[in-house]
Amino acid sequence: MIEQQLSAAIRSAIQILYGVTIAPEQAVLQKTKKEFEGHLTLVVFPFLRISQKTPEQTAQEIGEYLLEHESSVASFNVIKGFLNLTIAGSNWIEMLNAMHGQETYGITHPAEKAPLVMIEYSSPNTNKPLHLGHVRNNLLGYSLSEILKANGNRVIKTNIVNDRGIHICKSMLAWQKWGEGVTPESSGKKGDHLVGDFYVMFDKHYREEVGQLVASGLSKEEAEARSPLMAEAREMLRRWEAGDAEVRELWNRMNGWVYDGFDRTYKRLGVDFDKIYYESETYLEGREKVLEGLKKGLFYRRDDGSVWADLRPEGLDEKILLRSDGTSVYMTQDIGTAKLRFDDYPIDRMIYVVGNEQNYHFQVLSILLDKLGFAFGKGLIHFSYGMVELPEGKMKSREGTVVDADDLMDEMIATARDISNELGKLDGLSPSEADDIIRVIGLGSLKYFILKVDPRKNMTFNPKESIDFNGNTGSFIQYTYARIRSVLRKAEEQGLVIPEQLPTDTPVNAKEQTLIGSLADFASTVKEAGETYSPACIANYVYDLVREFNQFYHDYTILGESDERIRQLRLTLSAETAKIVRSAMSLLGIEMPERM
Repeated sequence: MIEQQLSAAIRSAIQILYGVTIAPEQAVLQKTKKEFEGHLTLVVFPFLRISQKTPEQTAQEIGEYLLEHESSVASFNVIKGFLNLTIAGSNWIEMLNAMHGQETYGITHPAEKAPLVMIEYSSPNTNKPLHLGHVRNNLLGYSLSEILKANGNRVIKTNIVNDRGIHICKSMLAWQKWGEGVTPESSGKKGDHLVGDFYVMFDKHYREEVGQLVASGLSKEEAEARSPLMAEAREMLRRWEAGDAEVRELWNRMNGWVYDGFDRTYKRLGVDFDKIYYESETYLEGREKVLEGLKKGLFYRRDDGSVWADLRPEGLDEKILLRSDGTSVYMTQDIGTAKLRFDDYPIDRMIYVVGNEQNYHFQVLSILLDKLGFAFGKGLIHFSYGMVELPEGKMKSREGTVVDADDLMDEMIATARDISNELGKLDGLSPSEADDIIRVIGLGSLKYFILKVDPRKNMTFNPKESIDFNGNTGSFIQYTYARIRSVLRKAEEQGLVIPEQLPTDTPVNAKEQTLIGSLADFASTVKEAGETYSPACIANYVYDLVREFNQFYHDYTILGESDERIRQLRLTLSAETAKIVRSAMSLLGIEMPERM
């Protein structure tokens, strides 16, 4: 708000002083460094060519013009080529009043014809439950969706379920051989966990079989090629693609178990989707587009019957699109899914939330879609994020060494309970109140710990480090929010009313000015997070904000302030902090407790 006003005044100053018109983006202000006096700083070096004067002279002249013509500037100082501006006291109250008058300050609601953005995230396989890697994917995808909505976009949240292929057949075959008719109901297990157990079981028996073949004198490659178990799995896949009724019935039944398990995990994690696509319904679309491209000479067929794209002219390599037996690969399926999505929706932007190990895949997909004549091909965005690991290293699903998403959430909630009990934060609460609070703390800590990291970086997740009521954690932010809500409840009990607007002559000290400035930064932070696709911008902003509030809360009394004007200012500051903290955390998908 104040930056826009000052930017306009600076452009006027340069026009009047030097007779040159500059663009708005040339009059950019930044926060003054803490070691200098002032609130906002203008770097004047870009204007020296215009002024034909030294940095100090140019800054001095612009400062004098602003002091005389812009009421929001109370004073200024010059340090070399840096013009440091001090904002007048009444402007802080005007800024606070403006925010106080907007229930959703910083959030831009989508217009009816706003850009339509589709965001794909989650993308699970139906041969195993969701794990820690999926948790980061889901949290990033959901938060990115909320951030883009807050920037005025219409958003379609979508999921593509990999429900077909050799990996699914492995679980099915293992259930047939060793399942003895077990079901989620008979075993008491979630369906996705049960099916995942059979995927691990297949790999165990397959490894044993390969080991026996190697012991008989075959090489490892020969043993893998001759494995009877793998041959059975491939035959099951062939029967599935041929529409075999028995195989399809088992596939439908076991996938149904998995979907029920996925739905329970998604609901608990707090993520959802507007549209779910299934690769069993999209791969044939992709196959048709590839064959169409083959007829047009965009692709070529090798002697074994497989179909390939030659991307060497684009600086890449050759990419298989159909195997020699005519079956599809992931790339073919993604082509089909993209076609169906753009048939279904008038999408302006397509964003894939997929880990950075797939960077090459999406580079190729973009080129292939463009070759096939899809206008959206070149414009697709791969939101590439880093891997998440544990302190002890990488996870391996085939070996059953993954961290299951459900188990992780259980552990986070148990850890939240232990720490909260140890600190006495559940004292006086009913069991149901305590259960709800520790759920909010545990899951909030999980989400914040993952989302505060730059999504492009690899990260190590340590559950014990994520719950700390004094560090850069979700629980610290939640505790500060609950503290503010407690202050506001006490104010209401005492009959204290927060006015709709504060008098502009209300005195504002330096700490209060800093807090108002931090609150005002929320709008630009939401914008930056949308432009850079970074939930970490929001997470780190809200941590800095609550840290600023805690310093203010430590240094100054609120309810005990005798001067009514100052008390109302501080209550308004508290209410605005709670409002913006809640808004910011909602963009991360994090619930906020009223009490802690």
